[in-house]
Amino acid sequence: MENQMFSETKKSSNAKKEKQFTDISLKPTPAFISASWSALLIGMVAYCIGLWNADMLLNEKGYYFTILLFGLFSVVSVQKSVRDKKEGLPVTDAYYGISWFTTIASIVLLVIGLWNADLELSEKGFYGMSFTLSLFASVAVQKNTRDIKYIEESEV
Repeated sequence: MENQMFSETKKSSNAKKEKQFTDISLKPTPAFISASWSALLIGMVAYCIGLWNADMLLNEKGYYFTILLFGLFSVVSVQKSVRDKKEGLPVTDAYYGISWFTTIASIVLLVIGLWNADLELSEKGFYGMSFTLSLFASVAVQKNTRDIKYIEESEV
């Protein structure tokens, strides 16, 4: 009987250690958090400086700026819905599908806009790369934010 109680106590202790280890291993390092925020700011600022200095009409600049904002919101929405599904939170198929559709649409709209733009190939590549960097970094920032919030809530 004592062995059984000791065994159950040991299993409970191991489960707590595993959960604590898992929570700690999920916590993003300050270096990764800084790198994510830096990449997001660098991508967005570079894209916006490129637009500011571009020799295009104001409505074209507005189009590309709106595509950046649309893309950033869309990828954050995808990351949130994927994470919610993984954590067992309810996510409707409609929202999940729309978030993926808008992400793909923002990328396609940028590609179509750049394809038809009267820009040098290097400029087109610059916009494409800064847009991609911004989208990727916004997913990383959102993931870091969710991880930190999850760890803080589980410590309470």
